Amino acid sequence: MLRKMRFAVLLTLIAALLVAVGYWNIRPESFMQEPSVASGATPDVDFYVINSRTVQYQPDGKRNYELTADKLEHIKASDISLLTKPDLLSYRGTELPWHVRSERGEVSAEGDEVLLIDQVKVERTDAKGRPTILTTSRLTVWPEKDYAETNQAVRIEAANGVTTATGMKAYMDDGRMLLLSNVRGQHELR
Repeated sequence: MLRKMRFAVLLTLIAALLVAVGYWNIRPESFMQEPSVASGATPDVDFYVINSRTVQYQPDGKRNYELTADKLEHIKASDISLLTKPDLLSYRGTELPWHVRSERGEVSAEGDEVLLIDQVKVERTDAKGRPTILTTSRLTVWPEKDYAETNQAVRIEAANGVTTATGMKAYMDDGRMLLLSNVRGQHELR
């Protein structure tokens, strides 16, 4: 249960970070423009940031999160933001952060959906030094709904074993994680 709650908190933090990035990209004039991209044309990037670093603090002065990316690109026609090698340290006021990274990421125009793509890795070490690592190839997060899912293979490595499955639904608000099919586990009893 504690492991599920930790995972839920991690996904919530990822979602909050990505919502912040998406919110930053919303401009009133973007609602008045009609997208016009010719078929087969490369989408127009209206701005980009190289080696971006964002740090957010909580009201008490403790770090909430730190997000870095090799590159952030905003696509004018679709109003989505593309992240290259997003790397998130989510502290939420603690000394032991969740570390989330992937090869690419996409934040929807509204900032309500975040897609992490290729080599998605979520890791955390608890106060007793026990690591937990979740890996998958794609993870979609809806921050406002406190929900994340994937239809891809998922691997969860914890101190007492390894669990694999195909597909996962994570309900972050109540700490539930449903593994959808082909669930396999190898656990060590102590």
